[in-house]
Amino acid sequence: MKKRALTTNTFFGGAAILAASIAVVKVIGALYKIPLGRILGDVGFGHFNNAYAIYNLLLMISQAGLPVAMSKTISEANALGRRNQVSRVFRVALTAFLVLGIASSLIMFLFAQPLANLQGDSLAAPAVRVMALSCFFVCVMSAYRGYAQGHSDMVPTAVSQVLEALTKLIVGLFLAWYLLYLGFGSEISAAGAIGGVTASGLVALLYLMVRHHRRNSPRSLPPATDRPEGSGKILKTLVVIAIPITLSSSVVPITTYLDTIQVQNLLQSALGYAEELAVSLYGCYQKAVTIYNLPSAFMVSLTACIVPAVSAALTKKDKVGAGKIAESALRVGAMLALPAGIGLTVLAGPIIQLLYPETNQEVGTQCLMVLGIASIFVCIMLLCNAILQANGRTALPIWFIAIGSAIKLGVNFVLVQMPSVGIKGAPVGTLVCFGIVSVLELAAIKRVTPHPPKYLRVFGKAAVAAVLMGAAAWASYGLLSGHFGNTLSVAGAILVGCVVYVILVVALRVVSKDDLSLMPKGEKIAKLLRIR
Repeated sequence: MKKRALTTNTFFGGAAILAASIAVVKVIGALYKIPLGRILGDVGFGHFNNAYAIYNLLLMISQAGLPVAMSKTISEANALGRRNQVSRVFRVALTAFLVLGIASSLIMFLFAQPLANLQGDSLAAPAVRVMALSCFFVCVMSAYRGYAQGHSDMVPTAVSQVLEALTKLIVGLFLAWYLLYLGFGSEISAAGAIGGVTASGLVALLYLMVRHHRRNSPRSLPPATDRPEGSGKILKTLVVIAIPITLSSSVVPITTYLDTIQVQNLLQSALGYAEELAVSLYGCYQKAVTIYNLPSAFMVSLTACIVPAVSAALTKKDKVGAGKIAESALRVGAMLALPAGIGLTVLAGPIIQLLYPETNQEVGTQCLMVLGIASIFVCIMLLCNAILQANGRTALPIWFIAIGSAIKLGVNFVLVQMPSVGIKGAPVGTLVCFGIVSVLELAAIKRVTPHPPKYLRVFGKAAVAAVLMGAAAWASYGLLSGHFGNTLSVAGAILVGCVVYVILVVALRVVSKDDLSLMPKGEKIAKLLRIR
C-alpha cells in the first residue's frame, strides 16, 4: 500500500514538474518571440517562422513517437528489474535517434533552398540551413529524455526544456540584433535568431548527457544477470508503438507547414504580390499568432492533472466522480480561457500597437481580433483532448483535428485569394478549424462518457462574466486613452477588466472550491476569495 502511494505521488509529482516547466517555457518563449518580432520586422519574422515550420515538421516526424515508445519499454523492463534490457533499449533507441537526427539535418541543409522556394520565401534558405543542426541535437536529446521518463524521472526533461528556452532567448535575440547592427539584411538576421535555437539544443543536450552519465555509471550499479532481447526485436517493438503516436502528433505541424506554403503562395499567385510583401504580411500575421498562443499556457497544469485524475476515478469504478472531475476541469478552463480570449479581441489594436509598434497595424489588429476568439476554442480543445484520452478514446481527437485542419486549408484557399481579405483570411481559417474541433469533441464527450458535463453549467456564467469584463476593459481603454499614452491605457484597461472579472466570478459563483482544487494553489485561492 505504501509502495503504491509512493508510485502515485511520483506520477503526480512528475506531471506537476513537467506542467510547471512547460508553463515557464511558454512564458520565456513569449519573451523571446515578442522582442524578436520587433528586432526582425515583418519580413525578417516571416523568414524566421518559415524556417521554424520546416523544422517543426521534420522534428515531429522524426522523434514524436519514439521517446514515448522508449520510455514505455524502459519502464516495463525496469519494473521487472531487467537492467541489461534497459541498457540495450537505450542503445538501440539512441542509435535510431542518431540516424533520424542525421537524416533530418541533412534534408534541411542540402535542400534548404528548394524547401524555402516551396514556401514562397526564397530568402528563408539561410535560416533553414542554420536550423538544420537543431534537428540532430533534439533527436539525440529525445533518447536521454525518454530514458529518464522511463524511470519516472521528469526532472531532466523539465530542466533541459527551461535551459533550451533561456539559451534561445539570450543567444537568439543577441545574434538577431547584432547582425542587423552590423548591417546585414533581414534574412541573415533571421538566420542569427535561428542560431539561438541551434545553440539551445546543444546546451540542453550537453546537460542531459552529463547528468545521464553521472547517474548511470556502471561502477555505481551492481552487475545485472538478465538476458536482453535482440536489437532487431527491440527496434521492431519501438517502431510499432511509435508509428501511431507519430501519425497523431504530426497532424498539426503538417497543417502548419501546408498553411505557410498555401498562404504565401496564394498571396503571390492569386493577388500578384511580390515575394517580399507576401512574406512581410505573413510575418505580421505570425506576430498576432505569437500573442494568440499565450492563453493555452494556462491549460498546461489542468491537462496534466485531468488524465491521471479521471483515470484514477474510472479505475475505482467511480464514473460519477470521473464526470465531476471532467466538468470541473472544463469549468475552470472556461473561466481562464474566456476572459483571455475576449480580452485579446477587444484590446487587439492597443496590444499590437504596444508590442509591435512598427508592424502593419491594420493587418495585425484584424488578425488578433479573430485569433483572440480562436484561442478560446484552442483551450477548450486541449481540455477535451485530455478528457477523451482519460476515457480511453485516444483516436477521436486525432480524427477531429485532421477534419478541422482540412477545413482550415479549405477556408484559407477561398478567403486568402480574395483581394478584400488576403492575409486576414488565415486567422479566420484558424478560428473555423478549432471552433469545429471543439464542437466535435464536446459532442463526443457527451456521447462516450458515462456522466458527461452539463455544458450550460460549464460555460454559461463564465461567458456572461467574460463578456461583461470585455466591455469594461474596452470602455476603460476608451476613457483612459484620451488622457494617457497607449501603454498606461492598456495596463489600466487590463487592470479594470481583471478586477471586474474577479468580482463577477465571485458574485455569480462561477466556480466552486472543488473546481479550484484542480488548479495549483487552488485551495488557497478559494480561501482568499471565500469560495465554498
